[in-house]
Amino acid sequence: MPRLYGKSDAPLGAALRPPDDNRPVPVVEYPVTPNSTAIDLASPAQPAEHAGQPIIAVRDLVHRYQDRTALNGVSFEVRPAELFGLLGPNGSGKTTLFRILSTLMVPTSGSTTIAGFDAVRQPGSLRRHIGVVFQAQSVDPKLTAYENLWHQGHLYGLRGPELKTRITEILTRVGLVDRSADRVETFSGGMQRRIELAKGLLHHPEVLLLDEPTTGLDPGARRDLWQYLQILRDQERVSVIVTTHLMEEAERCDRLAILNEGNLVALGTPEALTREIGGDVILLEARDPQTLADRIRTKFQVDATVMDNQVRIEIENGHRFVPDVVEAFPGEIQSLSVSKPTLEDVFIHRTGHRFWSEDAEPAPQTGKKKATKKRS
Repeated sequence: MPRLYGKSDAPLGAALRPPDDNRPVPVVEYPVTPNSTAIDLASPAQPAEHAGQPIIAVRDLVHRYQDRTALNGVSFEVRPAELFGLLGPNGSGKTTLFRILSTLMVPTSGSTTIAGFDAVRQPGSLRRHIGVVFQAQSVDPKLTAYENLWHQGHLYGLRGPELKTRITEILTRVGLVDRSADRVETFSGGMQRRIELAKGLLHHPEVLLLDEPTTGLDPGARRDLWQYLQILRDQERVSVIVTTHLMEEAERCDRLAILNEGNLVALGTPEALTREIGGDVILLEARDPQTLADRIRTKFQVDATVMDNQVRIEIENGHRFVPDVVEAFPGEIQSLSVSKPTLEDVFIHRTGHRFWSEDAEPAPQTGKKKATKKRS
């Protein structure tokens, strides 16, 4: 276990007081295992690639857990100062990908570079350029906001006036400078999440990685967090990568990588992805949806599938098609809806099943060829 200043047997008030600037910087000791990689925060390193490249480049990434493939040849790039989302249901591979990006895991094959540094060959140098906010809480609730950041700064070699200035600066940025002397256990969930963000940003990283950052937050706190992420992108030019399983959050991203069962099934802006479906999505409820779908395909020569006991149709000018289908099958349609495509529809279009489907088998084959899983 790491040994940190302030975690002694001294009285709590004395142990948690920030150390005097003249005292030596505390040493953090980690046991080294055969598979661990040492972090050299003191030695400078040169990036492996020249300026002008994407801030993150993932190439043919594969990772296997014994007989299960978590990532199957995933490739994408993230641009500087971009808010990039990794969207996928549980088991899609996004958590494995996040761990590889944050240098916590070595992939089976493929490569990842961040800020020009290779995640496998140069993890220590790479960690200087990234901030990581995990889904699980990493702040110490018994410490104050200031003390949490003080110890975090020491891990990155910051101390003295430089560290004090940066702590005040980052607490001001996240709107908690007036609570700097309060213990984190007295904060709301949203405020604690802002301290997590402050820890990740303390050392001026070029890239901020966040794993399901809004977990456990109320709607207001979620909105505030996303507004702050947009400020980071626009004002501080930080590249932000967010994993999420929430469609409404994914729609806030500049671009998305949608994962399913370890495969990259879609990549692009939310607008471009929904636009590729074209037209409208019509859902019809009937007593016998499969028979109705068969008859619609025969009569109108359109692709109609059955999903969750509803007939689903993707078609241009859906509002004009609805009167025709209702008139063609009087009394058979119990209810219907017409909507513009969403990211959920993109996921269905690319995979053949719903985002949260327990059974991920493809939808029934129809006359129109469905899009297959994209293996990048």
